[in-house]
Amino acid sequence: MSTTDQTAQDTTEQVNGVPTGEDRVAIPGMSQEGETLQEGRNQAGEPEIRHTEHGDISAVPDSSRAGRFTSYDVADFPPLSTKLEDWRFTPIKRLRGLDDSALDGPAPAVSVSGGDGVELTTVSREDSRIGSVGIPEDRVSANAWSNFREATVLSVPRDAQVTEPVIVTITGESAEPAAQHIVIEAGTNSRALVVLRHVGSAVLSQNVEFSVADGANLTVVSLQEWDDDSVHASSQQASLGRDATFKHVLVSLGGDLVRVTPSTRFTAPGGDVEMYGLTFVDDGQHLESRLFVDHSVPRCRSRVTYKSALQGENAHGVWVGDVLIRAEAEGTDTYELNRNLILNDGPRMDSVPNLEIETGLIAGAGHASTTGQLDDEHLYYLMSRGIPEQDARRLVVRGFLFEIIQQVGVESLEEQLRASLEDELARTEN
Repeated sequence: MSTTDQTAQDTTEQVNGVPTGEDRVAIPGMSQEGETLQEGRNQAGEPEIRHTEHGDISAVPDSSRAGRFTSYDVADFPPLSTKLEDWRFTPIKRLRGLDDSALDGPAPAVSVSGGDGVELTTVSREDSRIGSVGIPEDRVSANAWSNFREATVLSVPRDAQVTEPVIVTITGESAEPAAQHIVIEAGTNSRALVVLRHVGSAVLSQNVEFSVADGANLTVVSLQEWDDDSVHASSQQASLGRDATFKHVLVSLGGDLVRVTPSTRFTAPGGDVEMYGLTFVDDGQHLESRLFVDHSVPRCRSRVTYKSALQGENAHGVWVGDVLIRAEAEGTDTYELNRNLILNDGPRMDSVPNLEIETGLIAGAGHASTTGQLDDEHLYYLMSRGIPEQDARRLVVRGFLFEIIQQVGVESLEEQLRASLEDELARTEN
């Protein structure tokens, strides 16, 4: 090695011995390969226990999201149990057979309005677009895959700039367990906003695939406004191409049990994802959100912000946020945030942020979770200026939740959601 080369190497900026040129920003305390774990232990340093009744561990989820088991066959998954990490917060009996019954009930009707130039087709399960984004990661999703008959495909053509929101209304009219499959594909360099609005009454296991091609910009708003007797389990998986932008807004208000599992995977550098969520949980409701962001390629960005408000006896909210930064995902920039507001006695909120990092060469990563009651100082500040306590409480909750509603991007829907939240707040006061 020449003297010049040696000097250049010595002057390279380093953090704990790791070079950080260009986008290679190292986290202090981590090596280029990430955090080294003791063999046989998970990120928390606890022993990993993997076994099944017959000793076959092939179908047992790994403690790392990188090793999560997937299959199209429901028989490959073990029976649901609260001993399984993915199901430990879910009241399994209230799924009403979505995990093990033949889902032969009528699927909710699908209708579309708006979005000139967008193509809507009904296809058989043999269509090549079905299953192109993701493979089921749990037993309920796999059961839906095994039982759906036809799929709905919504296509945004290449280079299309759809200025009008595309409203997809999914209307349930049956209490029989059913399966449904939806594919939304955004062509190269296209732009569109799609709203999936779930209404009516249903017992539904649903798989939704979002294929976001290179340079495309897709916003999806998933609204769960079911009747009070509905049960809905929805796996919503997105795949992003090079320099693609994806925004996912989840709003869950209605239903007896609603469990939505949004996942985003990057397939090429330059992808950008924002995921927002809002749930308002009432007496006896179980509203659960489990998301996953898989950073598997360099130089991608993700932001996650979920908020919940809970009121009433046995109101149960669940948020689990998994973010994985794989060893090859250098230059990743990610942050996830969950905030929850308890409005009275009786509710329960489980919030679990998980950040798994396999490389220290990233731009940034972090997570945060808070759960608490209304801030007395905020109420006092408003009441000291002549605002009655009831109105002050409403103002604080509005300010807390409306940040998420503003992400919907459809003024008429935002107005309706604000009105729905006002109705929910009125129940608290009564």
